[in-house]
Amino acid sequence: MALPKPPFEGSCLCGSVQVRITASPLLTLACHCLDCQKFTASAFSLTTMFPNDSFSCTGELFKGGLGASGRDHYFCKSCGNFIYSQIRGSDQRINLRTSILNGAASFEPFVELMTDEKMQWAIVPTKYSYQQSPDNLEELQALMDEYSNF
Repeated sequence: MALPKPPFEGSCLCGSVQVRITASPLLTLACHCLDCQKFTASAFSLTTMFPNDSFSCTGELFKGGLGASGRDHYFCKSCGNFIYSQIRGSDQRINLRTSILNGAASFEPFVELMTDEKMQWAIVPTKYSYQQSPDNLEELQALMDEYSNF
């Protein structure tokens, strides 16, 4: 798997929200949690983690998905497209919805999370799989370090 090279750009469905990222991805994920299934109206969500200071966004957003503990989710105010999440206490990175990026197919998921909630027919070829999520920040950092060496 070859990592895509920055800069990256993308937009929501209607084009009202534009994103630009100037750094390499930290990690790519597929999340099977029930919240992601409902947010995306699909079997899982695809997320690419980026350093927060490399991310810029124009257009009007609203905060939604308020039932998700410890996370703030941002959506396009015009079309409702899910744009990114911010995990409280992890301000140094954002979790961008991979599908809004131009060339999204280049961001192959490296890790899948929350497989204990997945739809059994949903198969995602990843290097690592977790029933929930990594146990601690050190384990997450090890995944990011390995991912960055591809």
